[in-house]
Amino acid sequence: MKAAVLGGGSWGTTFAQVLCDAGTPVALWCRRPEVAAQIESTRTSPRYLPGVTLPAGLRATADAAEALADADMVVLALPAQSLRQNLTGWASLLGPDAVLVSLIKGIELGTGDRMSQVIAEVSGASPDRIAVISGPNLALEIAARQYCATVVACADESVAGRLQQACHTSYFRAYTNPDVIGCELGGAVKNVIAIAVGIAVGMGLGDNTRAMLITRGLAEIARLGTALGADQHTFAGLAGLGDLVASCSSPLARNRSFGEKLGRGMPLAAVLASTTQTVEGVKSSESVRQLARDHGVEMPITEVIAGVMHDGLAITDAVLLLASRSAKPERYGV
Repeated sequence: MKAAVLGGGSWGTTFAQVLCDAGTPVALWCRRPEVAAQIESTRTSPRYLPGVTLPAGLRATADAAEALADADMVVLALPAQSLRQNLTGWASLLGPDAVLVSLIKGIELGTGDRMSQVIAEVSGASPDRIAVISGPNLALEIAARQYCATVVACADESVAGRLQQACHTSYFRAYTNPDVIGCELGGAVKNVIAIAVGIAVGMGLGDNTRAMLITRGLAEIARLGTALGADQHTFAGLAGLGDLVASCSSPLARNRSFGEKLGRGMPLAAVLASTTQTVEGVKSSESVRQLARDHGVEMPITEVIAGVMHDGLAITDAVLLLASRSAKPERYGV
């Protein structure tokens, strides 16, 4: 199997390394020609993976046609809101039998589509050719070859198995799961919850508050997943709880770090201006909120974070809204 990874940011470059280490030939497409040239000449990508030496076999290019030539696996590592536009431009370059793999953790604005739905609509690929990789995958740790695990989700078990082998290394362990919907929702909504946890950390709130937000955030993910047909067991696994814990606990996680700045009193506009990499929870909070409203799902943490990101809701008012919620049974709406 030959792979093309489209997206030379931290996670795309890291996953390209994983594929190389697993013995899968891979070409990495970088939007910036200078990033591709630097990887080719120095085996480094200091903008995205400082201090990491990339494998000698990793090819990098700024030419999408070159990267996609003869690729059996096309891995998409792009910002969620730019996937449709980019993939539309590349559609004619995709092999007719290529497996299309999403590393993207977001929900499209306007449509409320998951990334696999966008891929299917743009490419015309059937569900057995579309897969999702999701889990607690902090790029810098994986690039340093620290032990981790992930989930490969595809409706076709044999395709998931092939992808599992293509990225299996001594430090990167992949598990298969047929629940594409659950894996995508876990990856997208956890970004929103991580912003909430970051705000709490920035405000100086303690471990009890963090634990509350993580567990109640997981309940929100599960409620939405139930409404959209996901398997509840997925949310107790790597693509659910695992990803949520990593994103809410690690200072390496972009969404949590973004929230911390807000919690320390930095204005939203200033935080956005200082952010150099995509923080998916910012825009996806609005998409997830609309998806929840469309399906009658109560998601109070998501509602509040979307209010802060898009409606001008002040942080202090956001905290009061969450603190003043009426008493309920722990399990409801599932």
